[in-house]
This record gives sequence, structure tokens and C-alpha cells, in this order.
Amino acid sequence: MSASLAGRKIVVIGLGLIGGSLARALRAAEPAAKIHAMDRSTPVLEQARADGTLDEWSHDPGSTCRDADLIVLATPVLSIEGQLRELAPFLAPNTVITDVASVKGAIVEAAQRVFGRLPPRFIPGHPIAGSEQSGYGAARSDLYRGRKVILTPQSDSDPQAVAVVRALWALVGAEVLTMDVVHHDQVLAATSHLPHLLAFALVDTLSQQGTREEIFRYAAGGFRDFTRIASSDPVMWRDICVSNAEAIIGILEEYQRELTRLRDLLLARDGGALLELFGRANQSREIFLAFNRGQPAKPSE
Repeated sequence: MSASLAGRKIVVIGLGLIGGSLARALRAAEPAAKIHAMDRSTPVLEQARADGTLDEWSHDPGSTCRDADLIVLATPVLSIEGQLRELAPFLAPNTVITDVASVKGAIVEAAQRVFGRLPPRFIPGHPIAGSEQSGYGAARSDLYRGRKVILTPQSDSDPQAVAVVRALWALVGAEVLTMDVVHHDQVLAATSHLPHLLAFALVDTLSQQGTREEIFRYAAGGFRDFTRIASSDPVMWRDICVSNAEAIIGILEEYQRELTRLRDLLLARDGGALLELFGRANQSREIFLAFNRGQPAKPSE
């Protein structure tokens, strides 16, 4: 199988925000691709077929996946193992598999339990893209344009399969990077999983206050911006947190130590130390913004 996706049968399993956006982006970028899908929701599948995103859909893994060139698993992490067991009897030797999960260690382990090892043509992947919105109705054909996608191939991964998955993401406008599985999960625990955990926890804490209506009524933009991600799909984030618990606990414990230090500074009314901490964080934020704009960061004063 060449890296070109023209005329190839691509199966997307799960038409939520991520899978639906990928299907829409593929349809826009490669009209000659044959896009098929599976999803628990018949109305969603019918909508995607009616709007021209899909060529075909089915609830039957045999008819859908038997002759697939590429299968993309786009469902919550804890469902992947069961899906692989369903698909295993119908996979052709040349079928390439990838996924979009935010956790990679759990995906590799699920594949190992099903197949005995991670198949050489299963290339784990993770698009660093999303929204607090969920479902096919929120899917966009431009979701991946200019965004990063991390692949975590193994030493025995099929180079041709890696090329196919790279081509998939490049086709929809993403920048493709590679990373070790363990390092991926540690990095994402710090940059994505912990922030979501904190947003969920803050909203839950305030919702249990006796004056929560007043708190929410007068909350300013900072509260809205910080807690926006608490609108994300609870099932998806439960699966991510359970699957990457070890890495999340490590960074959460560091954060807890920082919160304890902040508490001590507040008790001491230590304005100088607070100013130093805030300034350091401010400068780090500027570096982050400049890095993502592709510009050099301003030197600290």
C-alpha cells in the first residue's frame, strides 16, 4: 500500500468531534478516498452520509473493516480493547490501524492483550487538537489545520504503515511528530490531563458552595476561560485519567506541593515572594505564546 490515500478505503470508528472532524477533513482534502464509518449512533451515521462526509456506514465490523486499507479508532480509551477484539478476525494483513487517543501506553497495552504484541501495522497516534464541544455536530473540516499530531511507532513498526499514517495527518493539514510512548504520556499528563483535572475540580468545588449561584453569576472572564475545558466530554476524560493515572499523579503531586507553598506565602503575607512567583509564571507564559507563534520570546527583564 502506497502512502497515497486516493481511492483507498478508510474506516473511521467513532464520529465524535475528533473522528467526525477527521472524516470531514479527509472528504475535503481527498475526494477520491472511500470513507466508511462505524458509530453507536445511527442518526449520526445517517447525518454524516447525508452531508456527503461518508460513502458508506455500518454497525457490522465484518462488512466495514474486512477490506479496509486504513482504520482509525476514534472512541474513548477504555473502549479500544473491546473494539480491537471485534475487529481482529476481519483485519487483512495489509490493513493499517491507528488511533487518536490522548494516552498511548494504555493503547499499546490493549493491543498487546488482544494480539499478543503491538502489530507492526498498528501505529498509535494522537492529534493535539480538540474543543470543549463534543459530538459530530461540533466536527470541523479545519480542526487539524496547523495542529500537531504525535505518532508513537515502535522499533518494529512497519515503515510503510508509519508513512501511511503520516500521510493521513499531513493531508488534513497537521504537523506530524514522533515521540516515545512513555514520554508522550508524561508530557500530556502535564500539559493537558492535569489542566482538565483542575478545571473539573474547581467547577465541582464551587458548585458545592452554599452561594454557588452568586459565585457563578459574578464570575469574571478569568473563571470562564480557565474552566472552559470543564465542558469537555466527561466519559472521554474519565477514560484518559484512569488510563494515565500514574503520570497524572506524578505531576499532580508536584502541583500540590506548589499549592502548599502558595498557601504558606499567603499566610506569611509575603508579597515579595508572590511577586517573584507571578513574574516567573508570566515570563514562562510569554515564552509559551511566542513559541506557538513561531517567534522568539522576549528576554526577561
